[in-house]
Amino acid sequence: MHSQVVNILTTGKKKLYNQIVNMSLGKSCSFFGHSEIEITEKLKLDLRNFIENLIVKENYSVFYFGGFGMFDNLCHEIVSGLKQKFSHIKRIFCLSDPRHQSILKRPSWLKEEDFEEFIYLELSFDYWYTRIYYRNCEMIKLSDFIIFYVNNTNNSGAYKALQFAKKMKKNIYNLALKN
Repeated sequence: MHSQVVNILTTGKKKLYNQIVNMSLGKSCSFFGHSEIEITEKLKLDLRNFIENLIVKENYSVFYFGGFGMFDNLCHEIVSGLKQKFSHIKRIFCLSDPRHQSILKRPSWLKEEDFEEFIYLELSFDYWYTRIYYRNCEMIKLSDFIIFYVNNTNNSGAYKALQFAKKMKKNIYNLALKN
């Protein structure tokens, strides 16, 4: 169903698309953080407990990934571990390049078994060097909650995503402030 809905996106009806996706899949969460972070046991435990709480107490079932960097990889690892316990949750990778919709043109590090779905979100602006930023904005728009690991690094993509989420008045949690 979700892949079919994504194809509707090309008609330019993004607001309707966002509503359809969110209604059909349930509450959603995405992750953004610096590409290089110090991963501690405390960070792993705090993140795992927070995500499990979203699943158990808040009924979150969809987790969007952009897949670049240590924080994104850690989040994917934790959600994948929780999937063994909560089989209903979905891991969805948001592609930043429309050509990657074809499995033959997708980067080899993106494995089918690591995600339930791969989607491309139509971008409002599409120059190759800004593609990731605008894909991140679309992920934030789709998400009910966003987990960050962001220090105040003004030029980083993670920081820009955090500022956009605040502007959109999204529910956020920044683990960098806690750890």
